[in-house]
Amino acid sequence: MYDKNEILGFETDTVWGMGCHPLNKNSVEKIYQIKGRNVKKPLILMSSDIRHVVPYIKKIPDYGHTLIKKYFPGALTLIFEKEDICPDFVTSGFNTIGVRIPNHKGFYGIAENFEGKVLATTSLNYSNQNPVADYNEAKLKFGSIINVIKPEIETNIQGIASTVVLCTKDKPVILRQGNIFI
Repeated sequence: MYDKNEILGFETDTVWGMGCHPLNKNSVEKIYQIKGRNVKKPLILMSSDIRHVVPYIKKIPDYGHTLIKKYFPGALTLIFEKEDICPDFVTSGFNTIGVRIPNHKGFYGIAENFEGKVLATTSLNYSNQNPVADYNEAKLKFGSIINVIKPEIETNIQGIASTVVLCTKDKPVILRQGNIFI
């Protein structure tokens, strides 16, 4: 079991990520500090199963359920109105939260061994730089400040960020195009 105070670096199906317990303000703030990330840019929640992030979501519209069934797990981030349990320090004060279920068995093992099975996440990089390409680069750049998890099996991650869809309107709104076309 990973400690809820830890910041982890891990491989996903899209790019390497960095994450921590979503209710741990100190760890979330440390992620912003490590990356040099603008605090006005929210983090997203990732888990191995949608049921673990549902408590953080106020309402999933019918088309949101359709997108979840069709594309989760996968390279899709859905943005919903957040529930009160979801802290403002994760969402940068927005009333929405992005959620994603990566299609990556190694990440599932990490999430399943993390308290609450949900991580507040972002890409593993310094702001305005490309995400790290592999374990060696992750360990070199971040190994002295976070716990970088070595993949059990090296895989070819896509290297392309997820498609991001806003799910708070009458129809889905694509905010960022990735490999998944809606």
